[in-house]
Amino acid sequence: MHRIGLLGGMSWHSTEQYYRRINTAVAHAKGGHSSAPLLIDSADFAEIRAFQIAEDWPAAGEALADSARRLVAGGAEVLAIATNLMHKVAPAVEAAVEVPLLHIGDAIADQAHRQGATTLGVLGTAPTMLDTFYRARLEAHGIDVLVPDPDTCALLHRRIFSELTLGTFTDSTRVEFAAAMGDLRERGADAVVLGCTEIGILVPPASAPVPALDSVDAHVAALTRFCLNGDLPLGPGPLSGTASGVPASAAG
Repeated sequence: MHRIGLLGGMSWHSTEQYYRRINTAVAHAKGGHSSAPLLIDSADFAEIRAFQIAEDWPAAGEALADSARRLVAGGAEVLAIATNLMHKVAPAVEAAVEVPLLHIGDAIADQAHRQGATTLGVLGTAPTMLDTFYRARLEAHGIDVLVPDPDTCALLHRRIFSELTLGTFTDSTRVEFAAAMGDLRERGADAVVLGCTEIGILVPPASAPVPALDSVDAHVAALTRFCLNGDLPLGPGPLSGTASGVPASAAG
């Protein structure tokens, strides 16, 4: 199997989901006592959150680049940022190391294509919904992107950082996210991306009121294929290709 390196801790509540789901998938695929060769470099989220609030993205990028270097030094053959928002600094991580970064946007696009979805509504933090780094990655795969209205974006952003990333999951917030999902569906989304790694804890796709694509599930599925076969999802830029001499496969 191929060794995965996770840039985690942003927040640890979702990193825990990555660890459990990757190992569950590998155990299911291989049987017995099999588990994934996996490294985690878990950030102090208070430090990363301070960079986010200050919009000091160069400092945030350097912090994640340092994490990437530690993981590669430990033997990671592929890297994954275990959060949606911090893909804003994915180029800094890519520039710091020579192993591939498995971008969450490519994993989501791959899963959407498998499900026949061409228009995705995106829920997440305000930058994930409104900045170009996330939308552009999906659009590069031929996917149309819808986001909530500005007031709803602001509300969901507040709920994520005042509740979800602190491990608080309430029924009232669940109702608010469900309403946002329903609105995106009415506006033409084939499915709604749970584009913050904690949203799927609040509203698991199986209980969502509309077809939902959990970013963690999509990322984990792609990481599991890499772990087992060396496959990387096809995507724009330097993130597609092969690892350890194993051909990449869009069908995986």
